[in-house]
Amino acid sequence: MNAERRVVLITGASRGIGRATARMLARQGAAIGVNYVSDLAAAQQTADDAENAGGRAVLLPGDVADEAAVVAMFDELETAFGGVDALVNNAGIVAPSMPLAEMDTARLKRMFDVNVLGAYLCAREAARRMSTDRGGRGGVIVNVSSAASRLGSPNEFVDYAGSKGAIDTMTIGLAKELGPRGVRVNGVRPGLIDTDIHASSGHPQRAAMLGAQTPLARAGHADEVAQAIVWLLSDAASYVNGALLDVSGGR
Repeated sequence: MNAERRVVLITGASRGIGRATARMLARQGAAIGVNYVSDLAAAQQTADDAENAGGRAVLLPGDVADEAAVVAMFDELETAFGGVDALVNNAGIVAPSMPLAEMDTARLKRMFDVNVLGAYLCAREAARRMSTDRGGRGGVIVNVSSAASRLGSPNEFVDYAGSKGAIDTMTIGLAKELGPRGVRVNGVRPGLIDTDIHASSGHPQRAAMLGAQTPLARAGHADEVAQAIVWLLSDAASYVNGALLDVSGGR
């Protein structure tokens, strides 16, 4: 896939791993769809960064758990840039750490609506538009999972971990489903990455504190995850399909 012509939708692109990926792809000349839910200023910063780096960008507001919003996102991206070549399925939420016995239904529903249903809706829409048997030009999907999917996150976020386990399973199945249709599907599983998502858990210093206990003795950085995503999107990974790449410092 020619980097200079690539059109990439990044969900949850207003911060952290999504923003770092947008910047990196923009340096290769890509056109970026910057999805966000509510923080317009942060999303605009991502778009500005992308354009300053040599790419193009369009803002795409929308909650990934809302089917109509997802369809509108893809429509707006195609209107702006003439199609879509890749999806970085990155949007996700976490909630304050607690054991499952203390979680209410509203929390669980929102967790799975965003992290599972939202990811599936975005992947479905990408499949409909990129699959060669549907008139698409092929493409790549990279799902952003988490090391939590294999660690379980006991007493903290078993709901979040379960939602990411679903992403792992979707990645494996969809890679087999879409591979013959010109679309590669892979996943990355970040570990303790120093982004502001940890503030949502009630522990802003969590990544730094627990990162010191990993084999590499530090938390990871958003750019390090973005490097893996950008590689999976590239032609250098042309025979990689259905892979789950841990970016977790050996944790």
